Amino acid sequence: MTPITGIIITLDEAQNITDCIASLRPVCDEIIVVDSGSRDDTVAIAESLGASVIHQPYLGDGPQKAFAVPRARHDWILALDADERLDDDAVAAIRSLPLDDPSKAYRFNRRNFAGHHWIKAAGFYPDPVTRLYNRTTSGYLPKKAHSSVQAPAVVDTHSHIRHFTYRDLSHWITRIDQLSSRDAWAMKERGKGPSRWRPTLHAASAMLRKLILKGGLFQGADGMTVAITTAFHAYMKYAKLNELHENERAATPSDHA
Repeated sequence: MTPITGIIITLDEAQNITDCIASLRPVCDEIIVVDSGSRDDTVAIAESLGASVIHQPYLGDGPQKAFAVPRARHDWILALDADERLDDDAVAAIRSLPLDDPSKAYRFNRRNFAGHHWIKAAGFYPDPVTRLYNRTTSGYLPKKAHSSVQAPAVVDTHSHIRHFTYRDLSHWITRIDQLSSRDAWAMKERGKGPSRWRPTLHAASAMLRKLILKGGLFQGADGMTVAITTAFHAYMKYAKLNELHENERAATPSDHA
């Protein structure tokens, strides 16, 4: 089998890192963890399981996922988030790939979970993501939020990654708070200015997209949960962007001071 390097980015993922690494072991003979300052046992656990750990303050989603690529021993890279696992069908699919064409990258369908509940409604499935690629032709875009792999060609493996997105509904809300703060920071870093209308407009757009275009209106409680939380996330990231600009203005000495 062609050798593959697995890369995982982490921050306080002690609860997840063991299972993530274990899911990569059947197909990766090298695993690199890029940690952005964990205060729990993430680093110690990863090292005890044979992973190499690189310490790097968070650079944004795409740059952080790309940071370890030049340090990998192999050209083929398999990227997972710490709360993701290769499903058995993904392991079988990867083992069967010839990996003889570096222009091809490989896509998987994500099964997103809230606790033990698989959320399929309103676009949460199949949620296709490209994660296996050759660094000589492909790689993560340098986007600081919601980056993805850019490749000359993408092949669907018709197999799955399990994504333990949220431990429960309370964790779902906590993650929206965390991710909306990160998204707001990323938008400000790339020069997006404030707007009084964006929070409401983007929240309304997200709600309509999930309820109507993605069919959430007809998918019961799961469809409504996805629609409401997506709208809340959209609202909060733009509201927080406004707040960042307000705080910056407040911290800037006035010309008349």
